[in-house]
Amino acid sequence: MFGSIGQVAETDEVRAIEQLKARYCRLLDAKDWDGFRELFTADFVSDTRESGGIVIEGADTFVTFVSRALAKAVSVHQVQQPEIELTSPTSASGVWAMQDVVRFMPGITLHGFGHYHETYEKADDVWRIKTMTLTRLREEIRTPLFAIFVSDRLRRRLERWVARRQARAKQCGIACPNAADSP
Repeated sequence: MFGSIGQVAETDEVRAIEQLKARYCRLLDAKDWDGFRELFTADFVSDTRESGGIVIEGADTFVTFVSRALAKAVSVHQVQQPEIELTSPTSASGVWAMQDVVRFMPGITLHGFGHYHETYEKADDVWRIKTMTLTRLREEIRTPLFAIFVSDRLRRRLERWVARRQARAKQCGIACPNAADSP
């Protein structure tokens, strides 16, 4: 922790950041986009490349993106086990274990597990999220009949399978019968 402020003050600052992240989950799931926007610095950067997403720069752009992506979805975001480090009186970093459930439509639900890696900035006595990187440990796509665990290993196997099918189809010409059916 940042050594120049007292232990009680450090505890108060860490607690304020924990409350910030709790509001993040609540406002996101409640779709309170005006309140959600207030949680971020204007120059906020979101990076979800490690979990198959993109980099988004700017809090307004991020909130617009998320509000459109979740417009018809029902979501539940939960975070726990924060590791927060005060790096100065006005900056901090943190890692949160997370899980989310996003119901995109009846019968199609994403259940994800991972971590938020974040930095925070305090201005005008208010903590805000400055950067956020989402990493995923596990993703499951669930339907009423089955659940699919989308692991890195499964992704690699599917990529190899598709490449083999494409190579066989190319060898046989475009109209190669059974190219997709052979093992």
